[in-house]
Amino acid sequence: MAGKSPWGNGGGNGSDGGGDSPSGSDGDGGKSDGPRNPWVPPKGGSSEGPRRSAKIEDIFKNRGPEGPRRGGGGGGPNFRMPTRPGGKSWFPFILGGMVLLFLASTSIHLIEAREQAVVKTLGNFTRTLDPGLHISAPYPIEIVEKEDVQGVRAIQIPGSDSQVKLILTGDQNLVDLSYIVRWNINNLSNFKFRLVDPIEAVNEAAEAAMRAAVAEKELDQTFSGQGRAEIEQDVRERMQRTLDTYQAGIRVLGVEIEKADPPAEVVDAFRDVQVAEQNADAARNQARGYAQQVLAQAEGEAQAFDKVYEEYRLAPQVTRQRLYYETMERVLRDTDKTVVETGNVTPYLPLPEIRRRAQQPPAEQAAPQTSGGQ
Repeated sequence: MAGKSPWGNGGGNGSDGGGDSPSGSDGDGGKSDGPRNPWVPPKGGSSEGPRRSAKIEDIFKNRGPEGPRRGGGGGGPNFRMPTRPGGKSWFPFILGGMVLLFLASTSIHLIEAREQAVVKTLGNFTRTLDPGLHISAPYPIEIVEKEDVQGVRAIQIPGSDSQVKLILTGDQNLVDLSYIVRWNINNLSNFKFRLVDPIEAVNEAAEAAMRAAVAEKELDQTFSGQGRAEIEQDVRERMQRTLDTYQAGIRVLGVEIEKADPPAEVVDAFRDVQVAEQNADAARNQARGYAQQVLAQAEGEAQAFDKVYEEYRLAPQVTRQRLYYETMERVLRDTDKTVVETGNVTPYLPLPEIRRRAQQPPAEQAAPQTSGGQ
């Protein structure tokens, strides 16, 4: 078969079997270099020239970590940083801009109206910054820490509603208390550097003050409104004295008792006792009311008797006769009476019958006369 063999050129004599002869000559009449590899490009870029043998470096020459590279060129990505008109790099300017931005962000500080800041120079406290725009040395030479000093902060004790905080009262009873402590910062430097954990200090001071205040009250006082108000005021004052002793830089704004209940194990019995006490109070109030009523009536009767006695001393005979008539009127008012005159003839005056007839309606009085006439 005529044509070119992929493994080399035929002999210069024009035979078609030159490809099978390792010693065949090339098209130029020169000496053949042996079989050609169709996958290796020829030397010099000509497809007709002699081909060299394959090497392992040729296979991995145009491959990189991301895969085969398309297009010519050596190794490495094709990205190049833009250059200045003079051919120099922009990298020093970019690096300088980043440094200036960092210095500005760590040197210029805007303190809000409700805030204050402390400045630490090489780790040591140096000064306090008030609200406004301030400039400091860049980080890490000076470190500025801002805090909200006017905002009200709150701590709930115990931390959740499911927890129980039992406190002993003055009459040896237990009460389950839940309360909130509200505070803010009045000295930022002391707040930052005097105590390791100022929030934990507030928590412990509140608990100690609450136990001391409740220990001076009885159980009933912890449930009443006035008693709870006194406990809250006492706890606030005790806390402030303790924190001032520690120089904590904290102002206690107030204490509010949210819950004051007996322990859950005895709550049913406690409610029964409360109901019994309420019934006892109602009975005592009723007895006091009856006693006051009887006493007022007795005092009124005594005053009336004194007035009668004064009149009696002025006119004994007249007063005696008047008392007799009033007494007989009161006794005989509701009894049946018959008036009988003395002498040989006894007139009969049936007063009860006359009274009953006077009280009957006219129709009932006329009915017997009508039937008798028929």
